[in-house]
Amino acid sequence: MSHRLRLALEMLADAGAHGTTEFSFVSRFTPELLDLVRDGLATAEREVLRKGRRVIEIVRVRITDEGRRALEGQAGLIRH
Repeated sequence: MSHRLRLALEMLADAGAHGTTEFSFVSRFTPELLDLVRDGLATAEREVLRKGRRVIEIVRVRITDEGRRALEGQAGLIRH
């Protein structure tokens, strides 16, 4: 697993059960997040929030159980 993939996965693990919607995280790690989602190590879910008349679309990214196992070294290595 590349250093950036592992870093992104560690940050998702630190985000807890609710995951993260932080734009700075998602924009900084977009290619890595796409790889993690593709490989089943993370999930990305679109959410629509309403505040008054404003509608905001966000993406919530969470680590999966398989992603946690990968961090613990129990899953096979990912090569990119």
